[in-house]
Amino acid sequence: MKQKKFLSLMMSVLLVLVLFLTGCAKEKTNTSDNNGEKDSDDTVELKLGYYSSASSDAKMQELIEKFMEKHPNIKVTTESSPYGQFYQKLDTEIAAGNAPDVWLSDGVLVSKYAERGAAKDLTDLINKDIKKEDYYGMDFNKDADGKYWAVPQGIQVGVLFYNKDMFDKAKVDYPSENWTYDDLKETAEKVTVDAKGNTASDSNFDAKNVSQFGLTFFNITEGWFPVMKAFGGGVLDETMQKSIVNSPENVDAVNWMVDGMKKGIITDPSDLKSFQSPLAVFPSKASAMRFGIYARVLAANEAGLNYDVTLLPKGPSGERFAPVIANSWQINSKSDEKKAAAAWEWIKYWVTEDDVQKEWASLGEAVPVKKSIANSDVFLNSGDKKINKQAFIDSIEFAGTLDANAVWSEWLAKFNGNVDRAFLGETTVEDALKQADKEIQEVLDGFYKK
Repeated sequence: MKQKKFLSLMMSVLLVLVLFLTGCAKEKTNTSDNNGEKDSDDTVELKLGYYSSASSDAKMQELIEKFMEKHPNIKVTTESSPYGQFYQKLDTEIAAGNAPDVWLSDGVLVSKYAERGAAKDLTDLINKDIKKEDYYGMDFNKDADGKYWAVPQGIQVGVLFYNKDMFDKAKVDYPSENWTYDDLKETAEKVTVDAKGNTASDSNFDAKNVSQFGLTFFNITEGWFPVMKAFGGGVLDETMQKSIVNSPENVDAVNWMVDGMKKGIITDPSDLKSFQSPLAVFPSKASAMRFGIYARVLAANEAGLNYDVTLLPKGPSGERFAPVIANSWQINSKSDEKKAAAAWEWIKYWVTEDDVQKEWASLGEAVPVKKSIANSDVFLNSGDKKINKQAFIDSIEFAGTLDANAVWSEWLAKFNGNVDRAFLGETTVEDALKQADKEIQEVLDGFYKK
């Protein structure tokens, strides 16, 4: 009898002990350990998307690892691919409802994702956590109602690149910050050379057989848009819903370009086809000058060019314009509360942490968004090749976006198709702009007047 009572008592003790240990185990898995790590129930998996680049992928992964060390409850998974493929896939994923929680938008696409409902309104978060005046490019992501849809990741702003060796050989003074567009064209004649060594200033110059162009540009950013804006023109009005292409100012600007192309001073669309890429003209030493954003520094450095940069010229009225693209982080409007909060932590980490800004600046991929870093030696005197990087900073003061809206890609295709015909002499400038104006307005109405 006593033995039975003893065995019963022992079983009760063992049961209590098992329950106690089980409780402790549960308590332990729901609390942080010594490293601050939490149970998988508290871990947020953040899907981060960005376009890949051979020059920056390793650094991006390094910064992601450091972010996860600072935020052990956030597990970052990445999705990346080359530029064109990335955005094609992103559009598909947005439509299917499985896009990344936070992605890197080309600055010209921020409005597209905002106006189509794919991006989260970040206004309240920015006002709460970010001191806007400490950063470049914040207002480039603000809509007409004052709402912010993205936070800049890096700034691309246009300047004038020039090959110093070509200027020295021609015994021509380097470009000046006081230049007008007429000064640019006049000097471009002196540094344009045909196959026989004649410059465009010579009477026997062969404009159909140019070996060294005075100026190369292409596309909207590094071509016609900054010229049109400096001449007082543009593509869209302030509402971004009405075309203003067919204007006297734009006619003057495009005529300025067409004149340079006819003279062989400026590359036209047919000239560019003889190169592996329109981007290759300046690095391959086939042009003395080019319009270029900050990212073009990488190719110029890799080519070993003896070059520098300065401000883009003044327009007829003395006004300047520099094109700017603020590549930016956007948060998926469909992500749940926890994922959106984690995405915001990533954005704050990127823009507010000095070390992150410094490390990204060291790549030479973009102008840092944090003003204190951009205006320091970390940026201004970085790299082995010393150029006038202050020109990029100064250009932000008179920079503007590329009239980007929800249908930017669509109206851009319409403009390019028409203006290229004028560049090639297939139609008049006036007719090209008149037709572009009509086609662009149709695109705008097709989206905004549905």
